[in-house]
Amino acid sequence: MGEAKPETPAALVCAILYKEASARDGALKALEADFGPVALRQEPFPFTHSDYYAAEMGTPLQKQIVLFREPVPQGFLAEIKSLTNRREASLARLGRRRVNLDPGLLLPSRLVLATTKDHAHRIYLSRGIYAEVTLLYRNGAFTPLPWTYPDYRERAVLDFLAECRRWYLSRRAEGQTEEA
Repeated sequence: MGEAKPETPAALVCAILYKEASARDGALKALEADFGPVALRQEPFPFTHSDYYAAEMGTPLQKQIVLFREPVPQGFLAEIKSLTNRREASLARLGRRRVNLDPGLLLPSRLVLATTKDHAHRIYLSRGIYAEVTLLYRNGAFTPLPWTYPDYRERAVLDFLAECRRWYLSRRAEGQTEEA
């Protein structure tokens, strides 16, 4: 039997879906209190692939992905998603969310997103949270899978995540992330 390898800390990313910039800014402030400073921010882009959130949050919606400076243990993904769910609730007004927060783990080979929705391609973690491999890194680029959401297929998102990957790898090379 082989020995278990130590866990490699992952880069923490979080997508923020919002209508009002003030709601996004409040969410970012709360997330930085929870996870530390943001290292990279994607330019916000219109969220036009679904009207799933429109009734609750209004329109037009924007999305922005951020990368946090400090790596996190991969085994904490369910706790991270539970915390972001609580943050969504704390920022809500009149029972309606003003932001939707989708955390994920970025590793050299993949992007894993956390979700509360069960599907055949998702693995249950705990606390009602599932993990989904959303993108694979192959042949020098992130590659969508059949179930990858349309916004994670956009060139700007793939390019930003590739930038996050380069940043993460450069920190690892400098010894700024250690085995957990």
